[in-house]
Amino acid sequence: MAMVPLPSPLFAWPKVYHGKTAIRVSCFSNSTSEPIEARKPKVFDNLFLSLFRNKMVQETGWDSEKPGYQGLIEVAHRLTVGQDNSKTRDAAVRILKSLFPPLLLELYRMLVAPIHSGKFAALMVARVTALSCQWLMGPCAVNSVDLPNGSSLMSGVFVEKCKYLEESKCVGVCINTCKLPTQTFFKDHMGVPLLMEPNFTDYSCQKHHGNIHNAVQSNWQFKFGILPPQLEVDDALKEPCLEICPSSVRRKEMNHNMDAHKCPKA
Repeated sequence: MAMVPLPSPLFAWPKVYHGKTAIRVSCFSNSTSEPIEARKPKVFDNLFLSLFRNKMVQETGWDSEKPGYQGLIEVAHRLTVGQDNSKTRDAAVRILKSLFPPLLLELYRMLVAPIHSGKFAALMVARVTALSCQWLMGPCAVNSVDLPNGSSLMSGVFVEKCKYLEESKCVGVCINTCKLPTQTFFKDHMGVPLLMEPNFTDYSCQKHHGNIHNAVQSNWQFKFGILPPQLEVDDALKEPCLEICPSSVRRKEMNHNMDAHKCPKA
């Protein structure tokens, strides 16, 4: 895997001016993103996957017989069974919290998040996310996002094609075990606002010279440092069920007159 290059400089070492310590954080006004290159598996991928899956199994009390990533996806689906969406999201937040030492999260929220009005923390978590989470999401790169005050900051992470959505094939699993709990986790437990913007495109039954191609293509935009909208106005929650979603397929098979557009898990 080619390492994602960091903008230079990300920050300068603290300097003292008239007895006061200052940290310079670079902000960028361009909207370009760093190139996304093909990713090769890394030695720590299986370790991260195993750790994350074990935490999910502890939360659900159930494990899949399938190995690797496919088993992880089955456990993620199980997380949505038998409880409403709010409880699923709460469970996902607990899983994310369990991946970190409690004191680390508290110190980050108290000491790092306030630096330079939160910009330093947003820059840092964007880079850590891009470097450490590709085993889960697929290839991604840091890019520039527009902040509410009109400036720009390299605190975004662009996921070219989300592996988690591609494998789960479910809008509800994506929204309630990833997007919403991740936004909550960063804001409430690390002090960093986060807006995650999925771009779903379902190319079911698209014909290519007589061949029917079923696939789901989705890119994601992480925007660290930006508050997410309220649930009632979040467009991602209005996304229709994917044609290739297992729940949608089963409902259509059971009742051809049933409206399968709304994802039952969203």
